[in-house]
Amino acid sequence: MLRIIGRKSVSQLTLSTTVIMIAVGAIFVQPINVDTVPRTLIVIAVFVTILLIMEYLQLKINVIEKIIHGKAVIVIENGQLVPDNLQSLRITVDKLESQLRQQGITRVSDVKIGTIEPNGQFGYELMPDAKPLTVGEFKRLMGGMLPIQQNPPLKPADNIFEELTDKQNINHTKKFK
Repeated sequence: MLRIIGRKSVSQLTLSTTVIMIAVGAIFVQPINVDTVPRTLIVIAVFVTILLIMEYLQLKINVIEKIIHGKAVIVIENGQLVPDNLQSLRITVDKLESQLRQQGITRVSDVKIGTIEPNGQFGYELMPDAKPLTVGEFKRLMGGMLPIQQNPPLKPADNIFEELTDKQNINHTKKFK
């Protein structure tokens, strides 16, 4: 069944997938008690079909994805904690600091924007002065001393945090407190 729904491990299961997996597990017990194996297999097939339809709709309709999975919530903005959002997520500052340390970040002030993603992971963009030096930046700094490979410049749309910092999305996030 996991192969049918396309998951490689239990950690990749969404809330809806987990609920259906628990339901299917409970249904598997029934044929042991009563001789209804065909009926059980039909019910399991219906559950898996519903799950696949839900996931297909999430891919096609953004609103359904937001309802089922949720949106990332900003917890650090311009190096400052957003206490209201931390409180709405029921995350302590200590737990957030633990996630920062796991990412190798030593100061909250180094984070331009930090989010808690719908899966519970911490996402972030560092302040310009806190970002590590990339090979491309190093080559530009070295000027003509090293051969330079030209990479296309990043467009503003390439920044995955733009969606979150848009005023409409910030207001939307605050509505769910």
